[in-house]
Amino acid sequence: MLLTSEHHAFRSTIASFVEKEVQPYVDEWEAKGCFPAHELFRKLGDLGVFGLAYDPQYGGDGADHSYLLIAAEELGRIRSAGVSMGIGVHMMMSTPSLHEFGTEELKRKYLVPALRGETVSAIGVTEPDAGSDVAGLRTKATIDGDEWVINGLKTYITNGTQADWICLLARTTDEGGYRGMSQIIVDMDTPGVSISRSLEKLGNRSSDTAEIKFENVRVPISNTIGEAGRGFQQQMSQFVVERMFACYSRPGALQDALDRTAEYLQQRTVFGRPLAANQYISFTLAELSARLDVMRFYNWSMVEAFEAGEDTTRMATIGKLLVGRLSREIADACLQFHGGLGYMEEHWTARFLRDHRLMSIGGGADEVMLQVLSKMDGFSAD
Repeated sequence: MLLTSEHHAFRSTIASFVEKEVQPYVDEWEAKGCFPAHELFRKLGDLGVFGLAYDPQYGGDGADHSYLLIAAEELGRIRSAGVSMGIGVHMMMSTPSLHEFGTEELKRKYLVPALRGETVSAIGVTEPDAGSDVAGLRTKATIDGDEWVINGLKTYITNGTQADWICLLARTTDEGGYRGMSQIIVDMDTPGVSISRSLEKLGNRSSDTAEIKFENVRVPISNTIGEAGRGFQQQMSQFVVERMFACYSRPGALQDALDRTAEYLQQRTVFGRPLAANQYISFTLAELSARLDVMRFYNWSMVEAFEAGEDTTRMATIGKLLVGRLSREIADACLQFHGGLGYMEEHWTARFLRDHRLMSIGGGADEVMLQVLSKMDGFSAD
């Protein structure tokens, strides 16, 4: 796909924003265990980041999917992955279903302010006993008049302590497995919604992550996104977009890590010569750089397929699997080649290793990606 001058100008705009409005504060946010989502989202909303590919009648820009890739790639360069993850949840994980399936009333009430950055959103799927196995979720919504009454527990919720609303997946019938689920928008200030606890994580520390309890929470049935009972299918579609974002957001961060490591290796002298003169080190990084280049072009092919109206489920699954593994390898190599310095918490490599380990777990673990692929490609007996 050929990039236009508009693409390059947009990339420069996002890169400049990250450099001026985000990078200077990431250490502070890491120490606090939270970034100011409402403040930052309002600035991103002013740039039009949240509504890039959405309908202009709701405040979107109506741009093609390539702009989402560029935005995700530049936001991925934020040197605290928790910040880019929090942005990504609001941008490409909690709003796609609302935009595609929501009623006009819901879009006006929730999507429009979300695209402006006036609100913070979250996605509520994972539970203590149901992560990648979405069919195992237990949170229940029962009908009482014109309201849903919701009871259950959600965990590992990104933006959970700051969110104004959550796109919740709950059981709305007694059917088991994948049937009888619905996506429901729940305002976080609704009586019965409470933050059970704020979770401490190995990495992505600047992203607030919560466990959220729902006790007899009453929500209008009109807050249902799309067709009641079709929530699982809608969420699976939303997961595809989430995994695409995960793929898009890595190349910038991984390239930054390789560049910083290369600079260090040129400067660090061991046994009378730069570490970069060690062929094993230089060959290892060259191969990782080559694989990153392949991933970058794979992302662009995914954009083209999406723009052509093709089903990108398989591509997103492959990309999520491979970029997760590549992230782990690059993070480990960069730390290793910095030696003892790389193992120090004060050095950037420590945070990078902790942050990027999540890529093979969050949004569908590597093993789940392989399970999906094996079924799609006919390699599984199930």
